[in-house]
Amino acid sequence: MKWQDLRRSDNVEDRRGESAGGFGGGGMAFRTGGLGLGGLVIILLLSYLFGVDPTSLLSPDQSGGGPAVATGPAASANDPAAVFSEKILGDTEDVWTSILGRAGQPYPKPVMVLFTDQVDSACGFSSAAVGPFYCPGDHKLYLDLSFFQELDQRFGAPGEFGHAYVIAHEVGHHVQNLFGILGNGGGMSRLQANAQSVRQELQADCLAGVWGHSAAQRGYIDARDVQDGLNAAAAIGDDRLQRQSTGRVVPESFTHGSSADRVASFRRGLEGGELSSCGIGR
Repeated sequence: MKWQDLRRSDNVEDRRGESAGGFGGGGMAFRTGGLGLGGLVIILLLSYLFGVDPTSLLSPDQSGGGPAVATGPAASANDPAAVFSEKILGDTEDVWTSILGRAGQPYPKPVMVLFTDQVDSACGFSSAAVGPFYCPGDHKLYLDLSFFQELDQRFGAPGEFGHAYVIAHEVGHHVQNLFGILGNGGGMSRLQANAQSVRQELQADCLAGVWGHSAAQRGYIDARDVQDGLNAAAAIGDDRLQRQSTGRVVPESFTHGSSADRVASFRRGLEGGELSSCGIGR
């Protein structure tokens, strides 16, 4: 992937090395807007082992967080993972500003928060174990850079475009939020909330593909990069993660979609390259 020439985003907060404080008596609050990719394994394992409703672990706590404050590029020249992330975010900003501009809509840019181990957001405290996530309460996406290594080794999906897909997926949730189509499952049954979550996650995969379509047109990715991205999407499908964590697959408990569905949604955005490709603005 030819990411070195991309523009670095200024909308970055570097909270690495900061303490997010204790989780307190209320325990960990998970956020809406897309379950962290790595956290899906943990949620599924807890629900199966202890009989916990997975949707109860996805309820947002809106008590934390504050106004978004961009602190500028967080990385130094010897921090390639941070530089990479800032450049991918910057490119998504340019692409979505252009796409939404054609639809007559502004693109308020999200802030990316880099953190280590745990972080506080408008959706509550989260551990790095839940993976990258987007919080609609503060319009920020949260990323512990160690997840890229986890994606390479634990999930068996190496490749820079796979890493970029992770960021673009969370940005996809921001786009959904701007269009008012990012629900949290409130008032729904467990099955209904799961089905809504799957629809939203697959649409975010498609929106990540829309950005990837633009990157391909401009020569920043090639066929090998595309395959790396599709491999990453397949690696985090509900069926594959459930099989790894519990040895069985329970489709009605899916919250993100199967590997095949995630690949198909990502590919649809990659090939279509428009909001309409993902069911928005039709």
